[in-house]
Amino acid sequence: MTPEEIAAVQEENRTLKALVAELLPLRERVRQQDVLIAQLQQQVQALQERVDKDSHNSHLPPSSDRFVRQPKSLRKKSGKKAGGQPGHEGTTLRWQACPDEVIVHPVTHCACCQQDLQAMAALQVERRQVVDVPTPRLWVAEHQAEQKQCPACQHITVASFPPEVAAPLHYGPRLGAIAVYLVQQHLLPWERACEILGDLLGAPLSEGTLASLIERCAATLHPVEEQIKQALTTVEVLHQDETGLYVSGQRHWLHVACTEQLTHYAVHPKRGQQALEAIGILPRFGGTSVHDGWRAYFHYACCHALCVVHLLRELTYLAEEQGLAWAAELSTLLLDMKAATDQARTQGLACLHPLEVADWQAQFVVIVAQADATTPYAQAPPGHKGRVKQSAARNLLDRLLAEQEAVLAFLHRLAVPFDNNQAERDVRMVKVQQKVSGSFRSQAGVVAFCRIRGYLSTLRKQGLHLLNALEATLRGHPVLPAFSHSSSPE
Repeated sequence: MTPEEIAAVQEENRTLKALVAELLPLRERVRQQDVLIAQLQQQVQALQERVDKDSHNSHLPPSSDRFVRQPKSLRKKSGKKAGGQPGHEGTTLRWQACPDEVIVHPVTHCACCQQDLQAMAALQVERRQVVDVPTPRLWVAEHQAEQKQCPACQHITVASFPPEVAAPLHYGPRLGAIAVYLVQQHLLPWERACEILGDLLGAPLSEGTLASLIERCAATLHPVEEQIKQALTTVEVLHQDETGLYVSGQRHWLHVACTEQLTHYAVHPKRGQQALEAIGILPRFGGTSVHDGWRAYFHYACCHALCVVHLLRELTYLAEEQGLAWAAELSTLLLDMKAATDQARTQGLACLHPLEVADWQAQFVVIVAQADATTPYAQAPPGHKGRVKQSAARNLLDRLLAEQEAVLAFLHRLAVPFDNNQAERDVRMVKVQQKVSGSFRSQAGVVAFCRIRGYLSTLRKQGLHLLNALEATLRGHPVLPAFSHSSSPE
């Protein structure tokens, strides 16, 4: 090669090296952008999944539904007309045979010729009654304790006041029961409850007085709460749920254990096994616990049943938003199972025929197995440490495979319900209290609320009068609910 050709080759090599030097940073930049795009795609997918979820296809409550679309309901149309159904017992006024006051509207003159008719006897009387409440006023009862001196020994004997008359001047148990009823049963803020008592009854309680009434009531009900807990350990089917709330600004968890006849609430800083051990119901329970699948419940040796309605919501999301046919098929199968068990209960059967149960279960196993074969696990990228986030479908299938017995418990035992609605209904009003007050101010306050609220919920379920029971409680003799035969199939 000539010197000129060698120089041209050298110049070309220098140019190529310069281009390579420029391309290397660009290549690294493209690689970083690819990683960023992948991360952003995952974030977009996660956000899109959150937007696509509402109360009908996830665990979100109806209050969190967005206004971008009307959420669908899992309930099917019953075909009945709106309003009261035939045979429904209505609530109406009852005619009183002995009214408190009789007001006679006499006929004094003839409407035709104006003849005086005051001396004439009435042919008949048309009766109408107006039901109202009398003008409220405070009833003041003065207690006088006598003192007498014995003429023989000169000793002065003083009569004792009843236990509820503990101070020279204070409100009675009936008024105290109304105050506790307003804040514990109807969840009124304390200030508004005191205002209502002042406006309606002329008894403007202070918040300090209301606090002392609640404290007395809670202290008296402590033995009753222990009896409710003991009764719940012996039932056949126990509903359980938990939800977050705040005490003194700190995150706590409210745990509910209940049946159709009994309710117990407890608050603990923890959500898991430590809380369940402190509450003490589940460690002694030997029946079937119906819950939403929180892992802490499975540490106990009792039987378990999952709320299938929660699973149906997840299946609805996978079918509607991700187009998974197996999810729609499994949802239909579970609803058909529910219809079969409902029909069996209507017929008074104790259980389904074993061959029918085996057929239903075989169909369930086939659908889940097919879905499992077509839903791969997410693979960890090179260099990734720790668990890999799986898809919603994969997570659901893992639970269906691992907890098949708990999912189909309602199919094997008709005493086990299809859902956990009992616990969710009992916990719902506590969430209302959270929204009304925001946070409980003290640990003693939330313990008193749970104890009184659980007692009132139990009384309401058993058809007992709440106000009379609270009055008896403030007198020191609470009304006891029934503690046996408290679990019945839904």
